[in-house]
Amino acid sequence: MADGRFAPSPTGALHLGNLRTALLAWLFARSDGSRFLLRVEDLDPSASRREHERAHQHDLAALGLDWDGPVLRQSERFALYHEAIDVLVEAGRTYHCYCTRREIAEAASAPHDHLPEGAYPGTCRTLARAQRAAREAEGRRPALRLRAGGVTVGLVDRLCGPYEGYVDDFVIRRNDGAPAYNLAVVVDDAAQRIGEVVRGDDLLATTPRQLFLAGVLDLPAPGYAHVPLVLGPDGQRLAKRHGAVTLAERVAHGDTPDAVRAALAVGLGLAEPGEEPSPATLLERFDPDALPRTPWVLPEALAA
Repeated sequence: MADGRFAPSPTGALHLGNLRTALLAWLFARSDGSRFLLRVEDLDPSASRREHERAHQHDLAALGLDWDGPVLRQSERFALYHEAIDVLVEAGRTYHCYCTRREIAEAASAPHDHLPEGAYPGTCRTLARAQRAAREAEGRRPALRLRAGGVTVGLVDRLCGPYEGYVDDFVIRRNDGAPAYNLAVVVDDAAQRIGEVVRGDDLLATTPRQLFLAGVLDLPAPGYAHVPLVLGPDGQRLAKRHGAVTLAERVAHGDTPDAVRAALAVGLGLAEPGEEPSPATLLERFDPDALPRTPWVLPEALAA
């Protein structure tokens, strides 16, 4: 049986938008009779904190969301990622990229007749050995890019419908030697037998890259359901500046976790104001086809 997952990065507290996505991921998995897995995307240990990981698990449990099996941490799976990278290198599907962030930004913003805006134009794709040596003599450490060939990859998202995206030569190993997110997530979703990825629609644009990479590695690709984001009362993407937007902050303001879950359910059309339905009741009411397709603007009362 294919599974579902929630995979936050432990870089800070989960806000109500993150918790709404977690609730949806749980509902998608449990309504299908699938396991719900929890993964910690901590590829960058310098920006990760175990206390945030513990707080995330506390918040999910407080909302009544359970998960199956042990929690998987990307920081403990580097050997698996490097095995996949080695496969790509041996197949001749990669090249070293010595571009700085500034050079990448300038190259991506420059007009290219055949490239979408923001795509990496392959600056280092055909560097000669002497050119590579000159860059290394300058002290530049190379990242590793996948030769994608500028293909267009399409998918049919459960909520967003048909979507196509251009796949440029993207990074699979950073210049500090760490595996890149797009590689790690593909390897993990296949290893965990994830059947459907439920996540925010701000990540929809990365999906063609991940589908392409899964194909190159001959790994099974999951389905996708990209859910609309939560916006602050001002219509901007939800952030700390919008006030008390984490579970701990809402509890400090006098809300209970049940009341927070109920507010999220109201925003999803799964509850009426004043109700506090249990997770089991939400499962009974859950219909993916009836979910809102537009962002949820956080009510003023939930940001005060």
